[in-house]
Amino acid sequence: MNVLVTGGGGFLGKALCRKLVERGDRVRSLSRADYPELREMGVETFRADLSDPKLLEAVRGCDAVYHAAAKAGLWGPHAEFFRANVSGTASVIDACLVEGVPKLIYTSSPSVVFGASGQEGVDESLGYPESFLASYPETKAEAEQLALAANSERLAVVALRPHLIWGPGDNHILPRLVARRRAGRLRRVGRGNPLVDSVFVDNAADAHLLACDRLPALGGKVYFLSNGEPMPLWDLIDGILDAAGLPPVEGTIPAPLAYGLGAALEAVYGLFGIRSEPPMTRFLAKELSTPHWFDIGAAKRDLGYAPKVSIAQGLRLLAESLQGRTRVLD
Repeated sequence: MNVLVTGGGGFLGKALCRKLVERGDRVRSLSRADYPELREMGVETFRADLSDPKLLEAVRGCDAVYHAAAKAGLWGPHAEFFRANVSGTASVIDACLVEGVPKLIYTSSPSVVFGASGQEGVDESLGYPESFLASYPETKAEAEQLALAANSERLAVVALRPHLIWGPGDNHILPRLVARRRAGRLRRVGRGNPLVDSVFVDNAADAHLLACDRLPALGGKVYFLSNGEPMPLWDLIDGILDAAGLPPVEGTIPAPLAYGLGAALEAVYGLFGIRSEPPMTRFLAKELSTPHWFDIGAAKRDLGYAPKVSIAQGLRLLAESLQGRTRVLD
């Protein structure tokens, strides 16, 4: 197949490119920055954002588009999240329709259904909340609905919601945890240790390929993705820190205090136009103090999804990669 990966230079994007090349697809990537490692894989690279006319050139002749590009984060101007996540997704849909691409695999997030309470074993029947605690989940929810509404006989669309992607090459979760732990600014939020789902990056990439192969039959559907191994949040974080050679998290801040602090910091940062991310936000306080795990039965049934790398195996691979060893998957 001829395929395009938007955001191919990102964490999940690179894993997708690698998996696609390995199975013999002809792969293109569209990213805002230059990634020589993609060209070394044999990926044809386009340097542009989703509003650039180069998008049409990148899409042209493709059998499928994996739309993994997004603006993630807990803080920032709403307009920037909207432009990247909503307008960017609209541009990808339009490009697919103009160029006659028959398949679109959209990378969403479980945060699109996160309101203000925990989620335990929920499935895809859960609706969108009435309000959101941050611009990222709000704009991703809008983009997901846009993508699913575009499903038609001309363009088959499926949306995937991987939760807490981690593993070797992580440029999002791991650097934040490491920086905060080294600075002594990482504390447990709340007295509990809520169960959470996560997904090893290769498992998430595998699910995307499975979804593509099952289109158009699964057009218009959405699926939660995880390792299917809910575990206590702080055990997972301590395991990731241990892989990085760091001690476990020490100290606790009450959950209501963390939420109140997050609200206050958001107000101050907003008032003074501070663009750097606050050390705490309302969304982060809720994420760190409530359970988040999902029923992935639909992905197993419809996609044939079966996570190949367990959390224990993934932590070993992460430790090896951080120690400079060669990463090898069985």
